[in-house]
Amino acid sequence: MTGYTDSKQDHLRRLRRVEGQVRGLQRMVEEDKYCIDVLTQVSAATSALRSFALSLLEEHMAHCVADAAAKGGEEAQAKVKEASDAIARLVRS
Repeated sequence: MTGYTDSKQDHLRRLRRVEGQVRGLQRMVEEDKYCIDVLTQVSAATSALRSFALSLLEEHMAHCVADAAAKGGEEAQAKVKEASDAIARLVRS
């Protein structure tokens, strides 16, 4: 079971919303909309994806990492490293 199982439907709704935003961006480009308007929508889609990622990361930390930490040992170290690496990727993006 994944850490986000309980909120899977909420996550799928958020991702569908992002998908709609990206399709809207495609339409804006097809319709030759003003550059700044397109960039504003890119920012909104990026923010929505970042928000989704942070929510998923929070659930991962609360479930997967916390469970591994409670067990201790190499699995705990691996989960903490994995989460740290994911955070680093998010910060760089």
